[in-house]
Amino acid sequence: MIKYVLGIGLVFMFANFLIGDDSKEDKGLIIIPTGFSEIDFPDDNLPSVERIELGKRLFFDTLMSKDFSISCASCHKPHLAFSDNLRLSIGSDLAEGKRNAPSLANVAYSPYLNRDGGVPTLEMQVLVPIQEHLEFDMNILEIAERMNEDPSYIDMSILAYKRVPDPYVITRALANFERTLISGHSRFDQYYYQGDKKQLTKEERKGMNLFFSDKAQCSSCHGGFTFTNYAFENNGLYEQYADSGRIRLTAEESDRAVFKVPTLRNLEFTSPYMHDGSMETIEEVVEHYSSGIATHKNRSKKLKPFHFSKKEKEHLVAFLKSLSDEKFIEKQSVR
Repeated sequence: MIKYVLGIGLVFMFANFLIGDDSKEDKGLIIIPTGFSEIDFPDDNLPSVERIELGKRLFFDTLMSKDFSISCASCHKPHLAFSDNLRLSIGSDLAEGKRNAPSLANVAYSPYLNRDGGVPTLEMQVLVPIQEHLEFDMNILEIAERMNEDPSYIDMSILAYKRVPDPYVITRALANFERTLISGHSRFDQYYYQGDKKQLTKEERKGMNLFFSDKAQCSSCHGGFTFTNYAFENNGLYEQYADSGRIRLTAEESDRAVFKVPTLRNLEFTSPYMHDGSMETIEEVVEHYSSGIATHKNRSKKLKPFHFSKKEKEHLVAFLKSLSDEKFIEKQSVR
């Protein structure tokens, strides 16, 4: 992995894909929002306009699924911060999935993918929905065959990777596009990272102070500019879970009903919440941590019923809504 350095000309070409307002350009590096870290790229998949365009086309193309009914964007909708509004997503042949679709915003920073962290890179991640019977129910070789029947896909593939469509091209082009989905222009970002103190209301500031306080301890799991520490935790949602969680990968009993901590960015757009989409509103989520935490043998040691007051709940909800990035939604929805 290296940090990819762009020439000045290419930086301007990239501006169409990345958040540029109030962000920084660090010695020619790819433009990223103020307060965010630089993005690491694999040596064999450095970004280019051609690769991103090919990945974007594939992301929205239903040829990815067995019956041509869904694309990546069917479960990761741009106007919903690349999540969807269903409790469980619908796959090929109207099959119902087993987990709620997470947002792809800032997925470039995730050290591993999926709710149980079983995939180490974005390049590998797409293989999961492709092969999953409840999702695309497809074979990546068949997807390549479909692409090779379209001369325009062949041309784009050769321009991007100097080869005709194949699994190498498919996995890398999609990852290249997904790394451009950077969200860092919420009112909180303008307040905290850019110093515009007018961006948050008095109530939102109170919620922010509570969020980062020892009393609430929210930031112990939802810290950093991505608002997740990417750890695996049980958050006391149930005493008995229908989904066994990370134990399916590790076979360790300590990983039963344990899932990756999600980002809290863009919560206004990503309802319903939790790994199974069981909570419809941000208010329900806050109430869960206030007084609804269930006992489970693997429940995070950081958790306890926090017993927030009515006003504290209102302030927390107000702060969480300040993490909404309207510019990201508007930008990504225009395609």
